[in-house]
Amino acid sequence: MSASSARGGVVGVRRAFVGAGCNRIVNNVSWGACGLVAFGAQNAVAVFCPETAQILTTLPGHKASVNCTFWLPNSKFAFKAGHLEHHYLLSGDADGAIMLWEYSLLDRKWTHIMQLPQSHKKGVPCITGVIISPTDALVASTSSDGTVNIWEVAFPSTSGGKCNFTLLESINVGLKPMVALSLAELPGDAGKIVLAMGGLDNKVHLYCGERSGKFVRTCELKGHTDWIRSLDFSLPIVTDGEPDSILLVSSSQDKGIRIWKMTECNSTASTKGTYRKEEMSLASYIEGPLLIAGSCCYQISLESLLIGHEDWVYSVQWQPPLVSSTMATTYHQPLSILSASMDKTMMIWKPERTTGIWMNVVSVGELSHCALGFYGGHWSPNGGSILAHGYGGSFHLWRNVGAGFDNWQPQRIPSGHFAPVSDISWARCSEYVLSVSHDQTTRAFAPWKNEASPQKFDPWHEIARPQVHGHDINCVAIIKGKGNHRFVCGADEKVSRVFEAPLSFLKTLNHASLQATSSAEDDQVGTQVLGANMSALGLSQKPIYVQAANGTPDRNSSDGFNTLETIPDAVPVVLTEPPIEEQLAWHTLWPETHKLYGHGNELFSLCCDHEGKLVASSCKAQSAPVAEIWLWQVGSWKAVGRLHSHSLTVTQMEFSHDNKMLLAVSRDRQFSVFSIDRRGSDEVSYHLLARQEAHKRIIWTCSWNPSGHEFATGSRDKTVKIWAVVAESTVKHVTSLPQFGSSVTALSWLGLDRLKNVGLLAVGMENGLIELWNLSGKGGGVTEIPELTVSLAVRLDPLMCHVSSVNRLAWRDSGKKADCGSMQLASCGADHCVRIFEVDVD
Repeated sequence: MSASSARGGVVGVRRAFVGAGCNRIVNNVSWGACGLVAFGAQNAVAVFCPETAQILTTLPGHKASVNCTFWLPNSKFAFKAGHLEHHYLLSGDADGAIMLWEYSLLDRKWTHIMQLPQSHKKGVPCITGVIISPTDALVASTSSDGTVNIWEVAFPSTSGGKCNFTLLESINVGLKPMVALSLAELPGDAGKIVLAMGGLDNKVHLYCGERSGKFVRTCELKGHTDWIRSLDFSLPIVTDGEPDSILLVSSSQDKGIRIWKMTECNSTASTKGTYRKEEMSLASYIEGPLLIAGSCCYQISLESLLIGHEDWVYSVQWQPPLVSSTMATTYHQPLSILSASMDKTMMIWKPERTTGIWMNVVSVGELSHCALGFYGGHWSPNGGSILAHGYGGSFHLWRNVGAGFDNWQPQRIPSGHFAPVSDISWARCSEYVLSVSHDQTTRAFAPWKNEASPQKFDPWHEIARPQVHGHDINCVAIIKGKGNHRFVCGADEKVSRVFEAPLSFLKTLNHASLQATSSAEDDQVGTQVLGANMSALGLSQKPIYVQAANGTPDRNSSDGFNTLETIPDAVPVVLTEPPIEEQLAWHTLWPETHKLYGHGNELFSLCCDHEGKLVASSCKAQSAPVAEIWLWQVGSWKAVGRLHSHSLTVTQMEFSHDNKMLLAVSRDRQFSVFSIDRRGSDEVSYHLLARQEAHKRIIWTCSWNPSGHEFATGSRDKTVKIWAVVAESTVKHVTSLPQFGSSVTALSWLGLDRLKNVGLLAVGMENGLIELWNLSGKGGGVTEIPELTVSLAVRLDPLMCHVSSVNRLAWRDSGKKADCGSMQLASCGADHCVRIFEVDVD
C-alpha cells in the first residue's frame, strides 16, 4: 500500500511490518472463510494471514477498545462462500459502536462501508451471524445495555453493489446482560431461525423467529452454575439423508461444557440416536423442554456433559463442516468441538465410535507457561489448524501435520505488545528494533532473511523478548558504541536497568541476517553468558553461563508440576527460524548487568550519545530538584553529571550528532540545550547553553538535524518549530511548520544530504497520523541563522498509520544517506503497535 501523492524527495511509502498483540477479551478473534484472521488491537481491527504469520493491515474507525470481531462468512460457512467476491467484517467496541468493513478478494483492498445505525449505548461483547442464502444473512449483537439487536444482511447481487444492513428487532433481556450468542437455521422447516443467548443469569435462553424478525422467547436451558461464556450451534445433523436435528454447545465459568440436542418431535431420531447406543446410560437422553417453532416442535435434551478443564471455559466451537462434493452442494458436520480455557489448555472433544461417549481426544497448550490461560479458540476453515489467543495478548497456532492420525504441532504466528508501546530504538547497526511497552516487556523485531527463497522484502518477526518485567516500561536507549549489544531501560520504578545480549541471541541474529559467523566474532568473543532466567518477582533476570548451561538444575523439579507460583527454567537455544510464543516468553531473555540508582521518581526518558559513552536519564517530576537530568558513564556506570534546568518532567532528550550538545524538552513548555565536553575517560563537563519557552503547551518531542545544529520541537499546541544553535552559545528560531490538526507527539529528523543540508522530518500526532516533510537549507555558518525551506513530502494513508497517539518515531541509520534509495522508519504508539515503513527517496 502506498501513501498519498508525494512531492519533493519522497517517491512512495510502503508498510513493511506491523507488530501488535490481541486485546485481552473473549470473542475478540474471528477466522474468516477467506482464510484471514481478524482481531482487536486497542481501537483498531488488525487482520493477519496465518500462512505468512504477518499482519496485513489495521483498520481505523473505532473510538474505543475493540471487544469483538465477526467475519461474514466465517469459517463455519466457508462452504457457502465460493461465489462471493467480497467478504465482510463486523467489529464492536466498548462504546457500543459496530463497524462494517468490506474486503475484496480480487484486489485485496479494504473499504469502510459504515457504522451500523441504531447501535448499542454500551459495550458490545459479542456478534454472531448465520448465512441463510447466497444473498442473505442474519446477524445478532448483544450489549451490556441489556439489549440484543438482530440485523438482516443483504449481500450485493452485482459486483458493484453494496451490502445493506436492516435492523429487524431489538430484544430487551433485562438487568442481567447476555455475553454469548449463536444463530442457526432449524432443520426441517425453512425460514425458522433459532437464537441462543447466555450470560450473567447462568441460563441459556432460546428465541425462535423468522428471517423477517419477530423473535419470541420459547424456553430456557438450566444446568450451568456460573456465567455462560460461549455458545455455538452446529449445522443440521443429517440422518437417513434428511437433516432432523441440531446441536448446541455451551461453556461456562463453572468449568463445564454442555451439549444440547434439538430433534424434531416427529423424527425417529428422537428415539434412536445415530452415533449412540441407547443402552449406554451415560450417553442416553436427559429430556428437557420443548422448543415450539411455528407448526413444528423440537425436543431438547442434554446430550453430554464434558468435564476436563480445571478453570473457566471461555470458548467452544464446532469444527467447520467438511464439503462432500466439488460443487459444495452437500456437506458433513463433523462431531468435533474445540474448547479453550483459562487453565492454559485447548481441547478437542469427539464421541467415542462404539459407545458414543464424548471424550477429550486432543489437548494442546498445557506446557505453555507463558499463556496464563486462553480467552478463545478457533478452527481454520478446513479444520486442519486451531488458533488460541491468550492472557498475554499472544496467539498460539497448532496445525495437524499427521497423516491419518492427530499430530498437532505449534506454528509461527504474528506477535506484539498488548498495551501501549512507549518507546523504540534501533540497534547500533540497525539489525533490529527494540520496543518497550506498558505490557511490561521489551521485544526485539528484525527482518528474517531466507536463503532458500530470497524475497524482495524480508518478512519481519519478533526474534527475542529480552525483558519480562514487573513494572510498566516507559523508555529505552540502545548503547551505540563498540562491543556487545546493550540497552538501558526505565520503568515505573526509580532505577534504570542495563542489559547485555547473551550468546544465544548473537547467534540467532546471525541466522536472521544470514551473516557470516566470522564477521560477528567480535561480539561473541568474551561473551560467556548463554541466556537468562526470570526471578521469582519478575524484576531481575539472572545470567545462565555457558559453562553451567548443561548442568543447570531444575528449580521446580521437586514440585513435580508447575503452578502459578513456580517459574520454569529458561533453556536458551540458538534459533534457526523465527521463534514461536513459547520460545519467546521464557528462553530469549537477556541478563541484567547493572542497576542505576539516583532518581527520586519513576523513569520517563532515556537517551544515549552516538559514540556509546554517555547515557542521559530523566524521571517524572513536579518540582525543579526532581526534574534534573542525570548523566551516566557507559562501562563504569557511574553518575558523572546532574543537569538542572526544568521544573517539570523532561519528556524527551537527544544528543546532537557530534555529541557536543544535549537537547531536552519538558512539560514546562521549555527546551534546554546543554554543552557536553568530555575532557578525559572519566571527566565530563557541562553547562547550560540556552533555555527558552518555545510553545504554548507541553513539549512532547524533539529531534536534531543529523547534518547540523538545527533541531525541531513538537508540542501539544499542534505546532512544530525549527531552531538553530548559533555561535555555540545562543538558540534562534528559524521557521515553523504549518499548524497540524492534532497534538504533535513524535518527531524524527533524517539527513539525506549533509553538504546541501537536505533532510526529511517525520511528524507523528496524537490522532495516530504520520506526515513526512522535506527540509532543505542554505547559508547558516557558525554565526548565521540558516534559511530552511519546508514543504509537505507525503501524508501517510490512515490505513497505514496508528489509530491512537504516536509515541515515538525513529529513522534507521538516521545519520547516513540511503544508498539504495529506500529508508526505513520505525514507529510505535498507544494502539499497541510497532510499525516499520519503507520510504523510497529519489
